[in-house]
Amino acid sequence: MSLKIILSRFAFIVLLATACSDDGQIDKEKPVIDNSFANAFPTNCDTIYFGEAFNLKLLFSDNVELGSYSIDIHNNFDHHSHSTEVAECSLSPKKDPENPFVFIDDYSIPEGLKDYKTNMSVSIPADNQVGLFDEGDYHFFVSLTDKEGWSTQMGLSIKIKYR
Repeated sequence: MSLKIILSRFAFIVLLATACSDDGQIDKEKPVIDNSFANAFPTNCDTIYFGEAFNLKLLFSDNVELGSYSIDIHNNFDHHSHSTEVAECSLSPKKDPENPFVFIDDYSIPEGLKDYKTNMSVSIPADNQVGLFDEGDYHFFVSLTDKEGWSTQMGLSIKIKYR
């Protein structure tokens, strides 16, 4: 094989390798959910009330860019765990759900942000077509995803009651 063919093949391979380069920066870090700052809400063992709204105050951060987050509130009447709770709370006795409250929703984060502090009102209805929701132990589960697709979760034990 001639030197000219070898050099042209080598140049072609180098061209392909550099054309597909992404500057060597690969996002390998999960985003962070922080509720340890002053006035964060909810935190573990907090109480939320049926028929009222609360302000969701969490701080999200990522090393490159945030994507979206979701909230899932569901009953914990059987005392199950998601292994993300940081501390145990005082639990009511186990019970079978009759009309448990469930809330699941997704939210986008404005593009280009590395840090985002939520401050949105979340309304908790008192009832549905079946009747009043069951009071008691619930999980407040937050999932945060960055633009690359990495995600992190935070599960909090909360109570939802009537005033």
